[in-house]
Amino acid sequence: MSACVPAPADSARTKHVHPPHSPPPGPRRFRIAGADVSASIAVFLIALPLSLGIALATGAPLQAGLVAAAVGGIVAGRIGGCPLQVSGPAAGLTVVTADLIQQYGWRTTCAITVLAGLAQLGLGCLRVARSALAVSPAIVHGMLAGIGVTIAVAQLHIVLGGTPQSAVPENLAALPAQLANLHPADVAVSALTLTLLFLWPRLPGRVGRVLGKLPAALIAVAAATALAALTGLRLPKVDLPSWSSHALAALPDGPVLGLVAAVLTTTLVCSVQSLLGAVAVDKLVAARPGLTGRVRRSDLDRELLGQGAANVVSGSLGGLPIAGVAVRSSANVAAGAVSRNSTMLHGGYVVIAALLLVPALELIPLASLAALVMSVGLKMVSLNHIRTVTRHREVLVYAVTTGGVVFFGVLEGVALGIAVAVGVALHRLTRTRITHVETEGGHHIHVRGQLTFLAVPRLSRVLHQVPHGADAVVELDGSFMDHAAYETLQDWQKTHTAQGGSVDITGRRPGLRISEPVEVDDCRCRPWTAWRNHQCERPPTATAPPDAGSQDTTGVADLTGGTGGTGGTGGREGTTTSSPTDLARGISAFQRNTAPHVRGELARLAREGQQPSQLFLTCADSRVVTSMITSSGPGDLFVVRNVGNFVPPPGEESGDDSVAAAIEYAVDVLKVRSITVCGHSGCGAMQALLGTEPGGAQTPLKRWLRHGLPSLARTPGGGDGAGGPRLAGRAAADTAERLCLANVVQQLEHLRAHESVSRALAAGGADGGLELHGMYFHVGEAQAYLLAEEAGEDGEAVFRRVLETDLTA
Repeated sequence: MSACVPAPADSARTKHVHPPHSPPPGPRRFRIAGADVSASIAVFLIALPLSLGIALATGAPLQAGLVAAAVGGIVAGRIGGCPLQVSGPAAGLTVVTADLIQQYGWRTTCAITVLAGLAQLGLGCLRVARSALAVSPAIVHGMLAGIGVTIAVAQLHIVLGGTPQSAVPENLAALPAQLANLHPADVAVSALTLTLLFLWPRLPGRVGRVLGKLPAALIAVAAATALAALTGLRLPKVDLPSWSSHALAALPDGPVLGLVAAVLTTTLVCSVQSLLGAVAVDKLVAARPGLTGRVRRSDLDRELLGQGAANVVSGSLGGLPIAGVAVRSSANVAAGAVSRNSTMLHGGYVVIAALLLVPALELIPLASLAALVMSVGLKMVSLNHIRTVTRHREVLVYAVTTGGVVFFGVLEGVALGIAVAVGVALHRLTRTRITHVETEGGHHIHVRGQLTFLAVPRLSRVLHQVPHGADAVVELDGSFMDHAAYETLQDWQKTHTAQGGSVDITGRRPGLRISEPVEVDDCRCRPWTAWRNHQCERPPTATAPPDAGSQDTTGVADLTGGTGGTGGTGGREGTTTSSPTDLARGISAFQRNTAPHVRGELARLAREGQQPSQLFLTCADSRVVTSMITSSGPGDLFVVRNVGNFVPPPGEESGDDSVAAAIEYAVDVLKVRSITVCGHSGCGAMQALLGTEPGGAQTPLKRWLRHGLPSLARTPGGGDGAGGPRLAGRAAADTAERLCLANVVQQLEHLRAHESVSRALAAGGADGGLELHGMYFHVGEAQAYLLAEEAGEDGEAVFRRVLETDLTA
């Protein structure tokens, strides 16, 4: 709540008195960060040759590439929802645009671009941008690879000094004749361009690091242009007609269905490429901690609106279709851009170049631009993407989409890819393998794949092969079970158990999700959920109706807590108070639902003993669930919990040997490989430390809190927390959070002072020895931060956010 300033007592008499006159504030000055200026220059130097090359590849007027680059930078940069994404003519649109120009002519293609922009505006208003991300990555990568192959094959003819045909098969058929009739001047210029594109980023040494900051595309085209000018090579060059004769959009002319298909294709390719590019830029920004707090995550619906507005303007002015461009966007982030001003400035530079640098641009050989675009097309066939789709068993979808785009067209190839992806998904859903093996210990039934109603007949047949009274293990190796399969399995389990047999149902994969009916005791707990603690849904009792105006919370499930249903309140206001009956009900739920699935693992641990690899020392706060935030299970962690996650220094004479004994046992006996000290937000011990006053009765809590006094001494008192341990990407919320961070660092120092720890750290060895880690868990955000090995710029410790790993890797 914000504080209110009380009005003076005579406010009724003075409310019409005007305050003393003060000069009006001056106009707000528009400032551009220096990082944006330098980044905009880097992006401009990349965009200029690429825009001309893409226009050349499409068969459009070369000015159209410059128009699209300028409009993409200024309009999409100003309106779009991804501040650091650079938009302009994209290689992914080359094939689509070239087909449109060939079928309908340039002016109608401009009209199609305008209509596609209007369609994007409509989709942005409907807020469906997230739906575009539902397209399988294998289809998107296959589409881009097919476009890349088409570009490369077509530009190869210009590189060799010839003219490309309209389709890939025709270009391949004409390639032998083209090889037999080479033009040495074009080949020489193209070879120099490709060589510099490959070698420039790989220059060694300090000189290479300095020169490598210049874009390879600019250097390659500039060198080829200089070679052609100095040697007097006679070969086709850029021809920029007067802007007075530049063709603008006209009313679309052609069959209605064909025009509709063209608009849909342009809209699809522009939108998907731009949205995927925005998501990629978010990942690049997240990898730069300095940008996390300054640059917001992309608003995909706003980005779609910005792309639509840019396409409307570009098409109206006779420019190419516009989409987010990965090469320029990644260069923008790498060059240090911090706002959308960088993108807009680069668009302004393109306008200046198009008006003032025409004589210089007309010296560029077309073969050099063709070699540049061909290299871009080849890079669109990414080996990393191929490895990824192969690991995920989607290489068929990728290959069909790529082949469809190459031989039939973009829209046709994407449609084929979607059809194959749906077919593969249905095949996986229906492909369930059920095996039955009889061993000395009983019968083992292994179910691989999704267990749906389609597999129920086979499942039932295999289950009834198990003799009455036999011991059986059913292993579910899948991620989904529907209602029909669940009922079949449960009915058989009850019948088999009633006949004297035993059934143990296990699952290999964590996080198994099963659809099951409501339990007979009105508890809607999911018995296969690993840790969730909640208040079971139960019907309200008729004997205690709620009062009028009060909130009835008897039948409301509280899903905010931890395991198996102890019946705790979980912190929800108004829920039933926990009691011994609730605890007994939770234990009963564990024995009924969870114990059958962990009994085998616990039996193994009982036989072999505990062999944890980590000691985890954290606070006794009930909201810090160690198994949940570390995704660990029985036997993984040796956990020590106390108020404030303190590690008393060795030699303290106050009965604090329990923590030291646990450390000694973990290091010397259990041979743990790492020790983690974990603090958390909202820690009551830290609040008590801040409120502690000297003197007074020495209660057990006060005596224990003295181990936090060194942490309190190293906590900065300033509002910004400067000089103390800090979080990367944001400032500490308050003094209590700064104290929590300082306490983790301080307790690690106490930990190093223990003899067993210092001895293990000094021993080291080839296997790495003992490691110490600091961790901070923000309860409200459910976000973990790890203490970084490197210090910040001010030399203090930095806690960095633990980011989600790339699921496609």
